[in-house]
Amino acid sequence: MSTFISSFIPDRLIIGIDRALRTVSGQAQAGRANPAIYIEEANLSVEEQALSAGLMRVNHVGEICAQALYDAQAAFSTQPDISKQLHEAGKEEEDHLAWTASRLKELNSHTSLLNPLWYIGAYACGVVAAKCGDAVSLGFVVETERQVEAHLASHLDKLPQQDHKSRAIVEQMRVDEIAHGAAAQSLGASNLPLPVQHGMKLMAKVMTGTAYYI
Repeated sequence: MSTFISSFIPDRLIIGIDRALRTVSGQAQAGRANPAIYIEEANLSVEEQALSAGLMRVNHVGEICAQALYDAQAAFSTQPDISKQLHEAGKEEEDHLAWTASRLKELNSHTSLLNPLWYIGAYACGVVAAKCGDAVSLGFVVETERQVEAHLASHLDKLPQQDHKSRAIVEQMRVDEIAHGAAAQSLGASNLPLPVQHGMKLMAKVMTGTAYYI
C-alpha cells in the first residue's frame, strides 16, 4: 500500500508533510545543547511566570513559522547553494523550536493551540517568496530575520531580569537570527519594497498578539 501511495506522491511532498507534522506536534529535537541547561531556575512570582510563558510561547510560534518558511523556500529554490543554506538555517531554527518548547514546559505552560494554522500560513508565504525568484526569497529571509532580531531584543527588555533561563535562550536565538540574515544577504538578497516590509510587520503583530495568550 505504501509503495502504491509513494508512486503517486513526490518524495519531496512526503518529506515536507513529515516535517510539518513533527514541527506542529512538538517533536522537534535540538542538535545543540540548550543554552539554559546549566542555569538554575529563578523564583518567579505568578505574574512573572505568566509573562515569561507568554513571551516564550510567542517565540515558539515564531520558530514554527521559521520552520515553515525555510522548508518552503528551500524546497522551491532553484539554486543548490541557496537551498543548502536555507536547510542549514532551518536546522538551527529547529534548535530554537525545541528550546522554547522545553522552556514552556518548565514554566508549566503550553505551546500555541493555533500552531497548525501558523505553519500553514507561513509555508504559503514561503512558497510565494520562493516563486518570486531566489533574490526575492533571500530578501524575504533578510527582512524576516531583521524583524525577528528586533522582536527578540524587545523580549530581552520585557523578560523578568531574574529569569536567566529564558533570557539565555532568547539571547542565543537572537545571535543565530542575525547570522541567518547575514548569510542570506551574502548570497544575493534583494531589498523588499517598503509596502511588503510593512505588511510583514503587520502580520507579525497579529501573530504575536494572538500567540501570547492562545
